[in-house]
Amino acid sequence: MTVGAVPGPDGALRCPWGLSTEDYVAYHDEEWGRPVHGDDALFERLCLEAFQSGLSWITILRRREGFRSAFDGFKIASVAAFTDADKERLLADAGIIRNRAKIEATVANARVLADWPAGELDALIWSHAPDPARRAAPRTLADVPPVSDESTALSKALKKRGLRFIGPTTAYALMQACGLVDDHLADCVARGPRA
Repeated sequence: MTVGAVPGPDGALRCPWGLSTEDYVAYHDEEWGRPVHGDDALFERLCLEAFQSGLSWITILRRREGFRSAFDGFKIASVAAFTDADKERLLADAGIIRNRAKIEATVANARVLADWPAGELDALIWSHAPDPARRAAPRTLADVPPVSDESTALSKALKKRGLRFIGPTTAYALMQACGLVDDHLADCVARGPRA
């Protein structure tokens, strides 16, 4: 698509996807692309991006609170202790995406991460952030790649450490959502340094 930033109801220019549904406006303006740190917070984003695989992000966004409730706030230690009974409970939970492979991967990934020192997931993910000075701001949606060299390397690094369901495209979506890259379009009101 060659669509650039478009004006929203308030007249401010935004990425077109950020105006496609009401649910997206706040997510686009206040969350997407802002730096996320902390092992549990990044584990949540990693899991949600994996659940999104093959689906629209809006499907996940609208169920996010259900996911948070079902997965005990995505606390790594809690999810690592999930039993087979918990997995069956999740498969019956209409508030989430009931995909056995994704549920199994989430629990397995938590068990791997539970053995990592505190801060290691955060450090590993952020070590793959590209230098923002070397990335041109995308002018249109066509300028936003689905993967990058960094996301491919991040995917390989996570898989090498035992994590599942994190391919290069999922890794890139994680990098976008968590602020490792700023893929807000050049004219978008939400682009730029944010705390």
